[in-house]
Amino acid sequence: MNPPPPSGHQYRIASGDQEATVVEVGGGLRTYTVAGDPVLDGYEVDEMAGGGRGQHLIPWPNRIRDGQYRFEDEDLQLALTEPGRHNASHGLVRWSSWRPALEAADRLVMVLDLHPQPGYPFSLGLSVEYRLGAGGLSVATTATNRGDRACPYGVGAHPYLTVGTDLVDAARLHVPAQTRLEADDRGIPTGSTAVDGTPYDFRTARPIGDAVLDTAYTDLTANDAVLVAPDGRQATVWWDSSYRWLMVFTGDTLDPGRRRKGVALEPMTCAPNAFVTGDGLRVLQPEQSWTTTWGIAAGPGR
Repeated sequence: MNPPPPSGHQYRIASGDQEATVVEVGGGLRTYTVAGDPVLDGYEVDEMAGGGRGQHLIPWPNRIRDGQYRFEDEDLQLALTEPGRHNASHGLVRWSSWRPALEAADRLVMVLDLHPQPGYPFSLGLSVEYRLGAGGLSVATTATNRGDRACPYGVGAHPYLTVGTDLVDAARLHVPAQTRLEADDRGIPTGSTAVDGTPYDFRTARPIGDAVLDTAYTDLTANDAVLVAPDGRQATVWWDSSYRWLMVFTGDTLDPGRRRKGVALEPMTCAPNAFVTGDGLRVLQPEQSWTTTWGIAAGPGR
């Protein structure tokens, strides 16, 4: 008997010329194609989701310095899942087994119960709805506080986009952001600065070239970021108004075979280290729910 894939059970949805594969492990997005062309720089069925590829970042995106924070007069310590930088990274659900609550040809709902644990003694009911339609792929994430006390919450997504170029250098990038967060060597924000006149300014689409980006942007002036190939093929990540930060990562620290093959365009509802700073942090009261939506679209250049 063959062993199961590292990402667990595979769930396929399709609509017209669009196909997507969602996986059990992390409830993440492994592939997304349009007319047979990859839009997502995903991973193979026999691989793990390296580099956060296609994963959901819940109940916080990005990093928490030292994994330590204080909430409602209680000091809490999370596991250091990024030990090299001494951070707690990308939430608690990336390696959990999610289960389907609804399966249809073009729609899938994955759910998970996040139980109290050291560092996060709160209870969340989580639901992620994937839907394919005329506008592409939409992803709606709902979190419900199932506990008897308030809890801190943030959410992010981690899709890597491709437009068919061998490396991202040749692609043009548009990021509608006026400000970027400055960060230390651990990825923790130390301040912010305007992008105007700097190499981080992609408000007008331009080639990525040799730019190395592992950058959180904010003061967003539109709700989409676009990657465009020299031949005009393009991929777009869009988000609703809940997402006020966008992380852009050109993959320079990935394994050599994956470096700069795709660009991670990561919508986030809060800033890195938000459990400490409160910057964008959402506090869910008992039985309160919050739904946020983002998505991916593909098409010719504009």
